[in-house]
Amino acid sequence: MASYTVRMMDAETGGEGVYKFEGADALFAGTPINIVKAFMDHVDKDELPHQHIEYELNAAFKNEAKTVVTAMGQLILEHLPPIPFMLMVTRDSEV
Repeated sequence: MASYTVRMMDAETGGEGVYKFEGADALFAGTPINIVKAFMDHVDKDELPHQHIEYELNAAFKNEAKTVVTAMGQLILEHLPPIPFMLMVTRDSEV
């Protein structure tokens, strides 16, 4: 398993959160959509365990040279309007 860091910004309020999650060592060998899915699965299970989340992904890009995925979309929570977001996923350096 590898450790990943995500910076997620709320496009409406400008709020920002930094999240850590564990994922497969080869996560970045996959598509940017699968990388975002791995993070959103973490949010659903670990960050917001009492609230089921869904999301709509409008764009996801992977920069191979910098090992970063940038994505835009909206987070869909029960009983709330969709929350537009932008996020960046990176693999943490091994020390």
